Amino acid sequence: MSTEETRKESYELILPEVDQRKKMILKILKKGPMTAHAITEQLWNRGLIPYYDRNFVSPRLTELRDMDVIEVVGKKFENRTNRKVTVWKIKEVEQ
Repeated sequence: MSTEETRKESYELILPEVDQRKKMILKILKKGPMTAHAITEQLWNRGLIPYYDRNFVSPRLTELRDMDVIEVVGKKFENRTNRKVTVWKIKEVEQ
C-alpha cells in the first residue's frame, strides 16, 4: 500500500467526524476571534476531543477558510508557543 493510499484511507476513516468538528469550531468562534490553540483548549476542556492536540483543529480551520466561512484577522503572541500565531474569526456576511 502506498503512502497516498494510506493517507486517503485515514482521511476516509475520520470523514464522519470532520463536519461535526467544523460545527464545533464555528460554535466556539461565535464567541469571538481566537487562535487554533485557544479553540483546541476549548474543545478539550469541554471533552469534545480525547486529548489536547492542535491537529484536531488546524486542518478544519484551513478547510473552513477555503470554504470562505472564516478568515484570518491578525496575529497574536502566544505564550504556549512563544511566537506569533494566527487569529481566526467567522467571516461576516455582506448584505
